[in-house]
Amino acid sequence: MSKILLLEDDYLLSETLKSLLMGEGYEVVHADDGEEALSYSYETSFDLYLFDINVPLLNGLDLLKLLRESGDTTPAFFISAYKDIQTITKAFDSACDDYIKKPFEFDELLVRIKAHILKKNPVLSYGSIAYDLLNKRIFHKGKEVDLGFVEKEIFDLLMRNMGQTIFKEHFFDVMEKPSDVALRVHITKLKQRFSLQVINVKGIGYRLEKI
Repeated sequence: MSKILLLEDDYLLSETLKSLLMGEGYEVVHADDGEEALSYSYETSFDLYLFDINVPLLNGLDLLKLLRESGDTTPAFFISAYKDIQTITKAFDSACDDYIKKPFEFDELLVRIKAHILKKNPVLSYGSIAYDLLNKRIFHKGKEVDLGFVEKEIFDLLMRNMGQTIFKEHFFDVMEKPSDVALRVHITKLKQRFSLQVINVKGIGYRLEKI
């Protein structure tokens, strides 16, 4: 699960963003002021910073500048009501990755967040599938999909070992009640859902063919 640090002092907006982002599967840590956000950044590793600029104690621009000077390269977005070119220039001078003007559409923010997190994390592609190896997140035709634990682990084994035969015993290791029949059922479901070209190597295991 990807983790986002949200710096926003507007209570209603912060609660709305937290709820929407958590609904998309992200873990969100919220800070009301810049110093609190700075402390969180030292304590925890994040996949994305989402900072307002005009916040108490330490503004978002100065906060990101401190983080960059310390060697922190975490992708960072500013969400701000400032629309003047001077502020936007300062934001990019502080090495932000994106600048989104308030008010904004949540769907647009979400698209930008997904793009940067996928860029940061190693991703395998297979047809219309993008697979985030680090967080085991599956995107099919641009939309994230979820699987049960066993099928997700089987999918992970197939993707990580694409083009190689995987002994059935490796699949059995992630199954609660392993059997040839149960494994075949899981493989068939994955093939049907994602159009995977999985070959049954008789008596040995399975192989996901490269395309």
